[in-house]
Parts: sequence; C-alpha cells; structure tokens
Amino acid sequence: MTSLLYLSLLVYFAAPAAAQTFTSCNPLNTTNCPVDIAFGTNHTYDFVTYQAGDSWNNTAGSIDYGLSGADFSINTRGDAPTITTNYYIFGGEIEVWMKAATGQGVVSSIVLQSDDLDEVDWELIGGNNTHVQSNYFGKGNTTSYDRAVWHPVNQPQEEFHNYTVRWSKETIEWFLDGASLRVLKYEEANGGRNFPQSPMFVRIGIWAGGDKNNDEYTVEWAGGETDYKKIPYTMSVKSVRVTDFSRGSEYSYGDMTGSWASIKIKPGNSTVAEELNAPPPMTASQRWNKLSPGAKIGVGSAIGVSCVILAALAAFYCMRQRKAGRTERAFADQQFQKETTELMAYRQKMAKGGFAVSSREV
Repeated sequence: MTSLLYLSLLVYFAAPAAAQTFTSCNPLNTTNCPVDIAFGTNHTYDFVTYQAGDSWNNTAGSIDYGLSGADFSINTRGDAPTITTNYYIFGGEIEVWMKAATGQGVVSSIVLQSDDLDEVDWELIGGNNTHVQSNYFGKGNTTSYDRAVWHPVNQPQEEFHNYTVRWSKETIEWFLDGASLRVLKYEEANGGRNFPQSPMFVRIGIWAGGDKNNDEYTVEWAGGETDYKKIPYTMSVKSVRVTDFSRGSEYSYGDMTGSWASIKIKPGNSTVAEELNAPPPMTASQRWNKLSPGAKIGVGSAIGVSCVILAALAAFYCMRQRKAGRTERAFADQQFQKETTELMAYRQKMAKGGFAVSSREV
C-alpha cells in the first residue's frame, strides 16, 4: 500500500492554485511502487454521529467531533489538521458537506490526488465569503496556472454547503449544492495529457496558505498573511460520501504512462469495503431468535438445571449458616450463664465480708 501517511504529513504549501508536488513513489518514474488498495464500494461517513474510522489517517493536528461534525482547527502556527483515506478510487464521486474556515490566508481544501500527481480540487479562502475555487492538475504539471475557476457561493464560512466532484474516464464535473458548475472534458485538458486518470485517494483539511514563510505568490493567492493572534480558525465537515466506480481489491500501474487504460484492477473484494459493509454484531435477542426450536429447548433445559443446582447450593449454604449460628448461639449462652453464676457468687461473698482486708496486710 502506498505510504499515504507521508503524503499527509507534508503541509499543503505550494504555489498559487498549484498542485501538490510530492509523492512517496511516482509510478511514472519506477515500476516498483506498491499497489493501491481499492475502495470498491460506496459509503457515507457521518461525522456528527461517528468519528473518522480506520479507513482514514489523521495528521498534522487534532480534530474534534461535536454537533457540527468534524472540526478541523488551526490552534497554533504550524497546525494543518488533515484526514486522508488509506484507499483509492478509480473513477467515482466524492460529496462533502462542509463549512469553510474564516481567517485571512486560511485555506479549506477537498482534494483527490494520485500517486503520479493527478489532482482534482475544491478550495475555499477564509477571507473570501463569496466564491469557491475548482481546479485540477495532470501528472504534476504546473507549467501554467490557468486551470482554476472561481464560482459564486453564499457565505461559505457561515453556512454548510455540499461540494461534490464526479470523475469518470471522459469528464470531471464539479457540483455546488446539487447544481453543476463546471464540466471538464478529457480532450480539453491539453488533449487529455493533463486529464486526471489514475487512481486517487481523498484528502480533506485546513492549512495556512498565508503563513509568512510561504512564498509571496502563495500568500497573495490565499488572500494575505495569516494573523495567528486571531486563532483558532475552524473548518467543519458534517459528512463525506465516497463512491468508487470501479470494483476490485487493488489498483496498479501496468506501465509508466499513467493513462486510464494502463491501470490494472485486481479482481476480488476490497478489504476496506468488507470492513465497512460488515453487519453489526447481533444483539442477544437476535441471537436467540436465530436458534432452532430444539436448540431453544436445550438452552432452556440447561438454564433450568443450572437454576435448580444454584437453588440447592443456596439452600445448603443457608442451612449450614443456620446450624453454625445455632452452635455459636449455644456457646454464647453458656458463656453468659457461667459469667452470671460467677458474678452472683462474688456478690454473696462480698456480702459476708469474705474480702475484708486484715490489719496484718496493711
């Protein structure tokens, strides 16, 4: 499996609207890259009810969960809380209900990215409360920055909106609150050469594009320098729905072109899909209802016998305790009688002057 953890640890600092230019193993440069674990299913992650599970890696900062879902916060300089799937989709759809972070220079990102640096983005700038940016890159090509398109959106830092990307072999389509905003055709992306077409993982996070250590172009694109005196800056995600259009257990590169046709799909069930779609453990009543009549009789008989044995043991213990109690009571009565007799004898002797002191003893 590709080392997505290392990818997530790299804070998303880059040129204006630029692609991330790091990968732990680029299949365009070597044939020894690990295979990609396939998602091979669809699933909705409800962050209001549940935390991100084992199918996500959490890096570069803490994430809190509450009524707003998952809260990604910059609490100090250097924070860039991010979650990244440990699986890939090959064609598919991602839908995110998100409220972007406020703050000049603060960027809220939804990214699809491949090992060979294909990329599809949604990005929102904290100081821009009227527009959201859609973008894409192919094979890490950053020779031009004319791919970004800004779309009107109503108060993205105050309201939750639905940001969706649908990716197929022929097109990529961006949706905002269910309305299609942009369609990119294969041939429109430099004749297909810059069209994202290799398996991609999902990354969602927040980062300070306006950090003063970034280059001036990144800071300018992010809307200006980030003011850390006003932290925290928080992005909230209610839910994420991920759909993989392909089915299989693994994706691998058949050659070093990174083309859609070169990707190999290993048949079989996705381990991630099996874990996510596994039925919940049965309750005691459900397990009882699944038993046959004979098994229920056997269980009932065993319980009855156990109850009889327990009752007999309890009765025996009580009788034994009662017998021991009677013995202890008899002994106590004897002691009391003995002490009473001795006391009475002492009093009689005292009355007769049996304990008078003689002058010789004085």
